Amino acid sequence: MTQLTAPTVPAPAPADAPEALGAPWPASARLGPAGELLVGGVGLAEAAERFGTPLYVLDEAEVRARARTYRRALPHADVLYAAKAFLCSAMADWVAEEGLGLDVCSSGELWLAASAGFPAQRILLHGNAKSPEELRLARRLRVGRIVIDGPAEIARLAALVAADTPQKVLVRVVPGIAAGHHAAVQTGVGGQKFGFPIEGGDAADAIARVLDQPGLELAGLHCHLGSQISEVEPFLQAVDALVGLMAEVRDRYGVELRELDLGGGHGIRYLPGDRELDLAEFAVRVTDRLAVRCAEADLEVPRLVVEPGRAVAGPAAVAVYRVLSVKHTADGRCFAAVDGGMSDNPRPALYGSPYMVRLVGRRSEAGTARVDVVGRHCEAGDVLVRDAVLPADLRAGDLLAVPAAGAYQLSMASGYNLVGRPAVAAVKDGRARLLIRRETVEDFRLREVGR
Repeated sequence: MTQLTAPTVPAPAPADAPEALGAPWPASARLGPAGELLVGGVGLAEAAERFGTPLYVLDEAEVRARARTYRRALPHADVLYAAKAFLCSAMADWVAEEGLGLDVCSSGELWLAASAGFPAQRILLHGNAKSPEELRLARRLRVGRIVIDGPAEIARLAALVAADTPQKVLVRVVPGIAAGHHAAVQTGVGGQKFGFPIEGGDAADAIARVLDQPGLELAGLHCHLGSQISEVEPFLQAVDALVGLMAEVRDRYGVELRELDLGGGHGIRYLPGDRELDLAEFAVRVTDRLAVRCAEADLEVPRLVVEPGRAVAGPAAVAVYRVLSVKHTADGRCFAAVDGGMSDNPRPALYGSPYMVRLVGRRSEAGTARVDVVGRHCEAGDVLVRDAVLPADLRAGDLLAVPAAGAYQLSMASGYNLVGRPAVAAVKDGRARLLIRRETVEDFRLREVGR
């Protein structure tokens, strides 16, 4: 058994040494004496000056460290990075080099991964509405696993596969467990578009149909409970439900399934006091529960699969905005409008998601004020951070930084008001490089083919 040892107490830092900020900022985030905020050794104000704003600053070392943490915590499991959180070629490279697989849910994500050289056998394709073209692409690229999410996919995929070159598949089941921070992302309960409910027999029927297809090799079961889950208990309940179904499959068809995919949804901190999923607790309790339930059912323990996305990418990025105006209203409200908004981060408008924000690039000696940080779009709901505590002398031209910006922001970005999506810069060891350029009005114009 691995023993935990007391950490070495570091020597006191020099009085003028940059101050570590702690979660939800990246581990490398340091606050300098003049008010500058450094991530990966790069000042955010410097990066904003070089690349413009809005800007997403992505800490490569943080991504890699979080991927390694999953590999260490779950050495006998398959860890697949959920590309829907955020994907670019560099991200695909980093997670591949750290030993993770990739979970994709569209031909776009699949093509990008393939063009980046990601090993196809380490890719899993899922999604509730895969097109025939997406299934053909997955077959042509020889992806390792395809998740069957609806009845039509069984026949559609079977028609593409010859019996002598079977496709390994998982069947996505709905265990009837509610988990996640918002009703819109609670995918483990019935009555919604994903998967086959266990209750009522839909999952058992789908499994029987898959087993009937000689070109499909049923490797195991898949489920996804929701997003931003901070407790281990829902995953334990999922293990109970899925092992029970595995035992039923063994008893009815004589087939022991070898893989159990619990999906992702692992919660992170967006505010300093937030609860996040304890990965060490998750690893111990889930693997123990799986072993116990399999022993009770006289099953071999299947290979565990997990799909973290937010937990790898989310804390690794900081969004940087420039204040365009500060408005004080007669009822005492203060609004700071920035050069981004719901087009690059729709989560506050969609889910009421809270964020923190701080001034960067200068130190203020003024007192504080309550400020709503709002976006530039033509919607009253375009609010990035409500009731933020910011310097009372906040003014146009100031820079604001929002942490925990690496997941489900740029991946959900839109072209509302034809405001181009922001650039992404990677930082590491004091150096910054552009990964994704800023989207321009010319990019929008080039999509037009006639008038």
